[in-house]
Amino acid sequence: MRKLILIFGIYSAFLSTQTIAESVILNPYQILNIQSGQLYKAEILVENGKIIQIGSNLTKKTADAKIINLPDLTLMPGLMDAHVHLMGNTELKGYAGIGESSQLATIYGVKNAKNTLLAGFTTVRNVGAGSFSDVALKEAINKGVVIGPTLFVSGPALGITGGHCDSNLLPHEYDYRSEGVVDSPWEARKQVRKNRKYGADLIKFCATGGVLSKNTDVNAKQFTLEEMQAIVDEAHNHGMRVAAHAHGLEGIRTAIIAGVDSIEHSSFIDEKTIELAIERGTSLAMDVYVSDYILGEGAAKGILEESLAKERTVGKIQRQNFKKAVQAGADVVFGT
Repeated sequence: MRKLILIFGIYSAFLSTQTIAESVILNPYQILNIQSGQLYKAEILVENGKIIQIGSNLTKKTADAKIINLPDLTLMPGLMDAHVHLMGNTELKGYAGIGESSQLATIYGVKNAKNTLLAGFTTVRNVGAGSFSDVALKEAINKGVVIGPTLFVSGPALGITGGHCDSNLLPHEYDYRSEGVVDSPWEARKQVRKNRKYGADLIKFCATGGVLSKNTDVNAKQFTLEEMQAIVDEAHNHGMRVAAHAHGLEGIRTAIIAGVDSIEHSSFIDEKTIELAIERGTSLAMDVYVSDYILGEGAAKGILEESLAKERTVGKIQRQNFKKAVQAGADVVFGT
């Protein structure tokens, strides 16, 4: 059985930074057309790291191009993931992750970005990272310093005091909070401006509690409508899209009404709100796989029992509503 691999995964693995600046022709065994499902023979012309043409006999038409023969490989377009968290050691959960510096998290991000690309994902959206470490990773990839997918990054996620996008593990005497915490419309606007200033492509905020945060309720709305509207208005004013983490129904509906571009998780969404999302053009990033990981490996990785208990309820309901959203024709995007 011939090996199946993705176009840009093989491209980045085989080509050096110097070669990317040249004209290259990939000559695989066959190519998968993902729209028709058909396999066909063709060559791929790449110039300056971008696919220029797919066709026959390109080697004869482009005499100066470097030829890379891949006789045992079937190529297909790269995949996209709309919800990733590349930064940090993914093996550290709960209290185990407190001691990780932003510098070390960035180094792990380099490793995770390479692994993501080689798994076939050529474009991903990183939704939440401290110290603008995701911006640094994006810039390093764009400059050819490290290997990774095309990144769209949010920088620090916005959240209320004590919310899912805050850090709630430490007691009061440490007086610690996450850098994206805001508690009014004007604080929210200022943080959006700050994220944009330091290189974020999009804005992420938490509209409800979450599974992996301590002492938050997945059904509790976080941020008022006015605060959400301020975030969306400020971001859209600068041409930035907005992603809202939301499990609970009230938070989902409020975020959609506020004008967000995507709802992350969408666990407790109902039929009426699915229709509202369709009407408003709001995408749903429903990461149904992550439940398997949390419940299957979470305890061993240090995930708090509080979080595991929440996921036992959330995961099942999210899958049921995922099916409803797909059947209703909602814009459901892939997110892990």
